[in-house]
Amino acid sequence: MSIWWSLHLRRDAASVPLARRLLLGTMETAGVDPDISYDLSVALSEACANAVEHGGDTARGAVSEAYRVTAYLDGEKCRIEVADTGPGFPGATGSRPRQAPADAEHGRGLGLIQELADHVHIGNKPGRGGTVVSFDKILKWREDAPLVAV
Repeated sequence: MSIWWSLHLRRDAASVPLARRLLLGTMETAGVDPDISYDLSVALSEACANAVEHGGDTARGAVSEAYRVTAYLDGEKCRIEVADTGPGFPGATGSRPRQAPADAEHGRGLGLIQELADHVHIGNKPGRGGTVVSFDKILKWREDAPLVAV
């Protein structure tokens, strides 16, 4: 079974729960274990919140009003990508986000994504700028999963 969808969302806080609900609904319908669904939905919320907060290209005088979320449920894995058009992630190193201090009010989202997903990649889009946060997780299925091939 393969399911994928892509959203082009406004950089507005109200877009974050929309993306989260769509992901949760897709995974529930497909029969993904609720604990896995919850982990991925929290990670998605963090990635979307980062795109909303940091995803505008204010350095060049133009603020992008959108970001993109794409989710792929393919076989035994789910991959999610959140891409914005902001200035990029300073010092993006692939899979190692910098750690915020434990008492910090901001800056722990990428570390949380790292803990909830099996593989995380953070990179800058070549050429036009922007950041892409992608993460994968191996799926577990409910026993009554309607869309799993037996």
